[in-house]
Order: sequence, then C-alpha cells, then structure tokens
Amino acid sequence: MTGKSVSLTLTDNSASLLSIRTKGNLVSARMHWMFLNADDEVIREMASFIKTRKCRTPLIRKFISENQTCLKKRGQNSRLSIHTKGRFHNLREIFDDLNNKYFGGTITASIGWGKGNARRAVRNRTLGSYCGHTDIIRINPVLDRRNVPRYFIRYVVYHEMLHSAVEEERKNSRRSVHTSEFRKLERLFEDYGKAVSWEKRLMQKSDSA
Repeated sequence: MTGKSVSLTLTDNSASLLSIRTKGNLVSARMHWMFLNADDEVIREMASFIKTRKCRTPLIRKFISENQTCLKKRGQNSRLSIHTKGRFHNLREIFDDLNNKYFGGTITASIGWGKGNARRAVRNRTLGSYCGHTDIIRINPVLDRRNVPRYFIRYVVYHEMLHSAVEEERKNSRRSVHTSEFRKLERLFEDYGKAVSWEKRLMQKSDSA
C-alpha cells in the first residue's frame, strides 16, 4: 500500500506511538503494539501517511483515543493502578454481579475508572474500553455522577465485558469487534432498551453543549 519497502518494529513506548523514517526506498516504522488491533481503514490511513507524510490522520487519532488503556503512563511500574470505587458507583461490585449473572464468573479482566475529569462533558463517545493485551476494562469517569443511573453503568460495563468474552472476526479483510454474536449477546442485558435510550439522550446533550 505504501509503494516502498517497510521495516516494522513494534514497541511498548507510550511517548512515541508512531514514528517514521525514510532512507531511499526503505521506510523504517516504529509503532506501539496497540496497532496490532487496528482495522483495515486505520492501516490504510497509516500507509497513506507513510507514503505522502501530508494526509490527515483522524482515524489514527480516534484509534489511539479509544485504546488509552493500552498505554503505560510515565513513571508507571509493571503493576497497573486500578481504581474501582468511584464517588457514586463501585465498578468492582457491578463487575462481580454481572460476571456471576451473565458469564458464570469466567471473565478474568480487571476493571477501573479511567483517567480524566469526571466533571467534563462527554466530548468523545468512548464511555468504556477494553484492552486485550492488558486484559483491563476502563470506564470513562464522566459516568461517575449521581444523575447517571446504575442500570446504565451496568450496561457499559457489560458491553466491555463482552469484548473480553467474544472473539473478533475478520470479514473481507476487515476487523469486526461488534459481531453478530456480540450484538445478540448485548441484547440479553436486562435493561438493554432503557440503557440505549438513555445513552442517546446523553450524546444529544453532549452534541448541543
């Protein structure tokens, strides 16, 4: 896709997620291992960037934003810091209850609140994320509010637990994480309809803010 020979090195460097060096017809690319999970559209954007160095990269930026759980923070040791108890919602209690009710206690992922300001509006639509390499679920702290119903927090946690339980698929060289099986299981959540309706209202408020 780049028209050049590419030497690829995968790293765990959270300070430099993607770096490109060109010498003649050889391109040396160093990228964070999170990009192993990127779909074909992100890969094509990366190839265009390598080829021209001028194209915009909205898909790459969105992918990085949605996979923050895969990044080590500066000064972080090998034992990740996980905070489950929020001001209004305890993720550990919610996770354990859902694990027993829907998964027979088989989900081994860790769960915690993500970093950020809980008072900030939902500027992006990533309310939760799951990183398969670290087996960690992170929930956006913007949801740790009194006016966020417990059933909606449970729905977001359940959604991310499904990512841990359901294998992704590749169709026509495209990566799919929300497979037909995933969607089928997602609808089994007891408050699915109510949670989806509440999420739509949340996003509408965010768009108008």
